[in-house]
Amino acid sequence: MWAVLSVPLLAAAADAGKWKLAWSEEFNGRGLVDGAVWNYEKGFIRNKEAQYYTAERPENVVMRGGNLVITARKEAYENAGYTSGSINTKGKKAFHYGRIEVRAKLPTGQGNWPAVWMMGVEGGWPRCGEIDIMEHVWAHPNTVHANVHWSDQAKREQGGNGHTSKGSKIENQKPDAAFHVYAVEWDENEMKFFLDDTLYFTFDINLAGEGAENPFRKPHYLLLNLAIGGSWGGAIDDSIFPCEYLIDYVRHYTRK
Repeated sequence: MWAVLSVPLLAAAADAGKWKLAWSEEFNGRGLVDGAVWNYEKGFIRNKEAQYYTAERPENVVMRGGNLVITARKEAYENAGYTSGSINTKGKKAFHYGRIEVRAKLPTGQGNWPAVWMMGVEGGWPRCGEIDIMEHVWAHPNTVHANVHWSDQAKREQGGNGHTSKGSKIENQKPDAAFHVYAVEWDENEMKFFLDDTLYFTFDINLAGEGAENPFRKPHYLLLNLAIGGSWGGAIDDSIFPCEYLIDYVRHYTRK
């Protein structure tokens, strides 16, 4: 179940004097996520990752104890050695400016790659735009990353898809040991990325092009996933499984 709550009931990192709550997913139900809001990815999807994403399988994605629990497992399943979960709001819920924040506790162990990110609703990657609110890989266990991806026209004219990215990172001792708030504040000019109350990356949207055709002036949908291995997750320590990625809530604020 998801519900829109009034600001006084929330312990949000956002400044209540600046923002008003527009929508939230609190994950307070039990069992599978709300199909009116969330889709499941299924199969081998991207980045040469080792896991098979399953659909409507509570062993991998379930609401429990007030959290969304995404669990990666070492098991034989559909020609894979690992399973995990990835859900998104594509075609059901899109975000266009405001503050998007997710409170989460990251999994522990070499090989896991949890993320909170967004993709543009129009076009293929990278021209649709990608907003990585949080990524974490155990090769850098105390580092949280934020990145923005798009297609640069000048690079496209030279051949290829024009993929371009810009990002930053922040150090946080043992980010897997407690819940933290990962957020982006987004308007027509810039994005600001936060870990809890610390601003650590500001992106000038004009770098991706001027005017309405800029992908970051268009709506994006949200993805929550736990990848295993792959191009950035790296080597996998089989002793970590099952490992759990806990998401307490997703909240979208608009400016007052």
